[in-house]
Amino acid sequence: MDIDLIHSFLSRSYWAEGISKEIIGRSVEGALCFGVFENDKQVGFARMITDKATFAYLADVFIIDEYRGLGLSKWLMEVIMSYPDLQGLRRMMLATRDAHELYKKFGFTPLNNVDRWMHIHNPDVYKVIK
Repeated sequence: MDIDLIHSFLSRSYWAEGISKEIIGRSVEGALCFGVFENDKQVGFARMITDKATFAYLADVFIIDEYRGLGLSKWLMEVIMSYPDLQGLRRMMLATRDAHELYKKFGFTPLNNVDRWMHIHNPDVYKVIK
């Protein structure tokens, strides 16, 4: 995986703005990662945070701007959803601001019973204090 490319994209994304390259490296090491490449050039990325038995969380999905509109995000999702270690899981989750239609095609739906779900969210965790 091209950590420089992944960092460049994610550090400017709405969900990971300001994230450090060191944190990106750790997140890649600790997840099941998928890359989209044209020859040796990485043009897309996604990672599944999973125990490979019961649960997976899809995160950091992107295709770089100049490769969008070519069906690569759909192809990437097809690869992820058919990956052997991700079969038979009880639950897969993700969060998105703007790609609901893509994920609906793969069976993702809005949460039911949202009052049961809880989280800790620290949106400023990547901001550097000066």
